[in-house]
Amino acid sequence: MDMELAQQQLQTQTFSAWLQRRRLIDWVTLLVIAGGAFYALNTFGAFMDVYEKAILMAAVPVISFLAWSWPGLRNLLAVSTLSSLAAIGLYHGDLARAEQAFFLKFALSSQTAIGWMCFLFLMSTVAFWVGLAARSAFAEKTGSVLTWCAVAMGLTGMLVRWYESYLIGTDVGHIPVSNLYEVFVLFSLITALLYLHYERRYATRRLGAFILPVIAAAVGFLMWYALSRDAQEIQPLIPALQSYWMKIHVPANFIGYGSFALSAMVGVAWLVGDGGMLKGRLPEQDVLEDLMYKAIAIGFAFFTIATILGALWAAEAWGTYWQWDPKETWALIVWLNYAAWLHMRLTKGLRGAILAWWAVVGLVVVTFAFLGVNMFLSGLHSYGSL
Repeated sequence: MDMELAQQQLQTQTFSAWLQRRRLIDWVTLLVIAGGAFYALNTFGAFMDVYEKAILMAAVPVISFLAWSWPGLRNLLAVSTLSSLAAIGLYHGDLARAEQAFFLKFALSSQTAIGWMCFLFLMSTVAFWVGLAARSAFAEKTGSVLTWCAVAMGLTGMLVRWYESYLIGTDVGHIPVSNLYEVFVLFSLITALLYLHYERRYATRRLGAFILPVIAAAVGFLMWYALSRDAQEIQPLIPALQSYWMKIHVPANFIGYGSFALSAMVGVAWLVGDGGMLKGRLPEQDVLEDLMYKAIAIGFAFFTIATILGALWAAEAWGTYWQWDPKETWALIVWLNYAAWLHMRLTKGLRGAILAWWAVVGLVVVTFAFLGVNMFLSGLHSYGSL
């Protein structure tokens, strides 16, 4: 009992010390986030079901904690919120102003903002590679700043796109995570934020030259998809997607995908840094292995949550938790692949090149589950086809 009491006192002291370290900006951030949630609930609560209200309320402490822990994220949220509100104010409730108002046409409409996101991600990729090749700290810092700017523009574009969907019609409005165009934007943003987190956590920008290319590839697909298929046009949700489950299942899924993609590119860095021209220019292999493990562990946790949420959604929509649909089957393959990776590392002590190669091959599996199934297979999830 004395030991339990001592542990409780230590936890209380630790929490009190953590609270005492909070600055004024932290409490202001909390008030702004809570105020925004209250305004949304008061204004749009009549259109929300109990689950959507619960998600909104749960987002307040989660986002506040993240903003407190990561000043860069707090700044990102502030910039994206202000720019989104500016765009909404410029619309005056008329979607046609996207081509009439100067700042909407060239900066803040959803399509323009996402276009800027694509450009900035490509430029940041170039900057990181210049930094790695020339050992230039300035180029690497430029790449990091450009990545932050790209995320800010992409997040602004997604928030404005959400508003634009309601300008088309209240029956059309929906959170922008419903088709390949929107989830490729989501994937780019999540992967970039994960990279920026680890950049800060490990105090190195050298991995930007490896992580940003996978984002650049997603951006390349996004631009092709928009130009060839007019995929940027906002479409009404099909009945199967008209569910509150989409709001939590899809983001959780793509935190998993983004983490797996990042781990694969860290695996590439491990393999390339093991010798050759880049030897000595990258973090130590122990650091890369630790980062690769943490990325896969986080991705696996969120992918597991997403899979459970998907099963619950399927039970509500189709009357059964699992139907061995191609998308479900490949999701299971992805889950088993990374479960085996974690098992071999944690219980068998596997290390080195095998795990790095395994992470790289895992990206191929994830890519097929994410995109290949939509291209080559048909099933209950065929609404996401190319």
